[in-house]
Order: sequence, then structure tokens, then C-alpha cells
Amino acid sequence: MSNTTETIISDFTLVGLSAKWEIFLFIVFFLLYIITLIGNASIILAYIFSPNLQNPMYFFLTNFSFLEIFYISTTAPRMLADFLSKNKTISFYGCAAQLYCVLLLAGTEFYILATMAYDRYNAICHPLLYTVIMNKMACIQLVAGSWTIGATNALIHTTFTFTLPFCGSHKLNSFFCDVPVLLKLACKDTWLNELIVFIFGGGMTVGSLIFTIISYVKIISTILNIHSTSGRKKAFSTCTSHLIVVTIFYGSVFFMYLRPKSSYGKDEDKLVGIMYTIVTPLLNPFIYSLRNKEFKIAVKKILKRIVVTLNH
Repeated sequence: MSNTTETIISDFTLVGLSAKWEIFLFIVFFLLYIITLIGNASIILAYIFSPNLQNPMYFFLTNFSFLEIFYISTTAPRMLADFLSKNKTISFYGCAAQLYCVLLLAGTEFYILATMAYDRYNAICHPLLYTVIMNKMACIQLVAGSWTIGATNALIHTTFTFTLPFCGSHKLNSFFCDVPVLLKLACKDTWLNELIVFIFGGGMTVGSLIFTIISYVKIISTILNIHSTSGRKKAFSTCTSHLIVVTIFYGSVFFMYLRPKSSYGKDEDKLVGIMYTIVTPLLNPFIYSLRNKEFKIAVKKILKRIVVTLNH
């Protein structure tokens, strides 16, 4: 791992977001991180303690919230620490571990989102067979399959990225270790890595997106055939939140990864990175919960129980 000057990189420096507004940014992102943890944890607790939420839709949503907690925790704590520290270096293996975790969780999220679309498809298009198709074992297998795909994809990209020779500059123009910024530091042609990102990463992402789109084409077709206006409204309301999350997450990841290295920007890439590692996990619990009456009722009941318990 050397170039003509025999320089070997054993660690990287994360440039971060801004050297001028570090304290202000620390406060902002610390609050966002705490809100994200509370929001996603509330979904998990609501599912655990509410009998009326014990169904496949909330099982997948709970798994999704679990993913979001760990997803934001792979980048936010390190970023917050860097805001308050002059030493912003991350070791070679620490960077590799962070990259693997980010790719693992992001890849798993793609297929959890696809699974959630499949769940809504069965609920709306096959309501009489729904409990048979989406039985407990089927739900567990779908989640396990999502994790397996995410783990495999992350291993491929992390292995090929960190077998590259990194030399010269060791500054990563980002607040976390990501494939595009790492490729810019490689001291050899990275066409093979870009091809792997495009084929494997793109194939995995597009595959889950196609599955999601097919599910929603069939869902919308079924909804349009519902004669009752209230029935159509209720069916659409159960899908809208999921479609919003799918659009935000897929859009930002596509923009970040499925571009040639020559078009990688600086500040725009940081903004996109913030979108899919910080903003999306923050918005998800609010997008799902604010539009969901069952969830709001369950949370109110839990809060009442807590108040009663504290008063006694």
C-alpha cells in the first residue's frame, strides 16, 4: 500500500462539516441524534407493550426503527466527538469497521423497506389470506433475509475498497468513512471498484426498488378498484408514509453512489451524506407515527400507564 514516495496510510483524518461553526453544529446534531433515538425507541416500546400493535406491519416497522437507531449511531457519535476534538483521525481498521456497519445497515434497510411494501401488498390485495401468507415464521425469514443481503453487500464493498492502495493525502472530505470519499484517496485506477459499486450496489438497490415498485403498482391498482371512498382513503393512508420514506432514502443513496467518481463533489456530497445518515433516521418515526392513529393511541395508553405508575 504505497506510491512512488513510499507513503503508507495507517489512519485517516475526517475533515468534517465546518471548522467555523463546530460548537453550534455540535448542539444541532446532538439534539437531532437524541430526538432520533427517542423517536425510534418509542416505536419499539409501543410495539412491545401494545397488544393491538402485534401484527406484521408493526413488526417490520419495529425492526426498521431498530435499524435506524444503529444506523445513525455508526456516524453521529463520531461526528459529535470530532466537533469537540482537535484530533479527528480514525484508524485504518476503525474506518473499515465504520464503512462495513454503514453499508450493512443501509443495505438491510433497502430490503426491510421492500419487505414492508410486500406486507402492504398482501394486506390490501389479499386480505383474506394475509394472516396465512404473513405468518410469524415468514416475517422472521424476510427480516433475516434482509440482514443476510445487507451483510453480503457490505462485505463485498468493504473488502474491495480496503484492498486498494491508499497513499499521499489521508484527508477524507466527509464526516464518516464512505466508499466515494475513500476512492478519491486511492493511488491507482479505481475503475474496478466503481464497476463493483455499480453492479453489486446498484443491483442490490435497484432490485429492492423494483420489488417495492411492483408491490405498489399492484397496491394502487387494487385501491383504485375499491368502490368505497373511505376504503380508498384508508388504504392509501397506510401506504403514504412508507412511500415518503422510500423516496427520501432511495433518492439520496442513488445520488451518492451511482455516479462516476469524476462527478463526486465536495459540499454537496456532505449534504447528501447528512440526508441519508442523519435526516432520514430522524424523520422516519415522525413520518410513520404522525399519520398512524393506532400508533398514537398505543403511545397515549403507555404514557397514561407511566403517569399512573409514577403517581402511585
